[in-house]
Amino acid sequence: MDAGLVRRLIAAQFPAWADLPVAPVVPGGHDHRTFRLGDELSVRLPSGEAYALQVEKEQRWLPALAPVLPLPIPEPVARGVPGEGYPFAWSVYRWLDGEPATAAAIADPVELALSLAGFLRALAAVSAEGGPAPGPHNFHRGGPVAYYEDEALRAVEALGDRIPRERVLAVWEDAVSASWDGDPVWFHGDVAEGNLLLDDGRLAAVIDFGTSGVGDPACDTVIAWTLLRGAARDAFREALGGDAGLWARGRGWALWKALITYDDPVSRVTSREVLADAQGA
Repeated sequence: MDAGLVRRLIAAQFPAWADLPVAPVVPGGHDHRTFRLGDELSVRLPSGEAYALQVEKEQRWLPALAPVLPLPIPEPVARGVPGEGYPFAWSVYRWLDGEPATAAAIADPVELALSLAGFLRALAAVSAEGGPAPGPHNFHRGGPVAYYEDEALRAVEALGDRIPRERVLAVWEDAVSASWDGDPVWFHGDVAEGNLLLDDGRLAAVIDFGTSGVGDPACDTVIAWTLLRGAARDAFREALGGDAGLWARGRGWALWKALITYDDPVSRVTSREVLADAQGA
């Protein structure tokens, strides 16, 4: 998937945009590849069959969610079909300005935490009627974190003495035993640094709703361990609310992802930080 493919797809299916320049967005993402199309549009291509399930969902639900949320989210303007050797449906969106959130780029971590919590509360308040339940389209976000128990425990065994095994298992047990029996609510599913856009250091937009759905919103608390620290984490937790079970399950989601990526040299340092935070916070 490169700019040449995007140009061919656009020329064949949306000829009115055929003369617009195409440039890859860096970083380009894993589940999808994103390209800028002219000044006002972007093209988003699923990188595999599992991620292609998300196209129809975003096309259907993002226009319904956008008017009631306090921050901009992606706006679909066209839906492409397989072609030019590319096998999946794909999307064209309005371009959203901003830079991905990093600790260094955030002007005021507490302000960002409060803004993000407000966004997630507004999202959870949207009617969940007819919304997409957890499943393959979002890798079971919104369902029980125990879905990944076998994978998490295999990682614990593989990592051996590189992690404090008993403490990790205690956190995991807390997560899987904290059952959720509330009504389904909307959640984002991947509240991560790369999906939060900043303008002048402040939260300006939330992108990538590929793992969104309706169910248990605990997965949206993972950002408390992956990005937020100290007073910002405390502010996020207080503003978002929820009982102890919500936060125990969210900590389980953070722990699962940290465990399964810990051996990846690219993400090892970040995973160690998340593991340490998830054990102690």
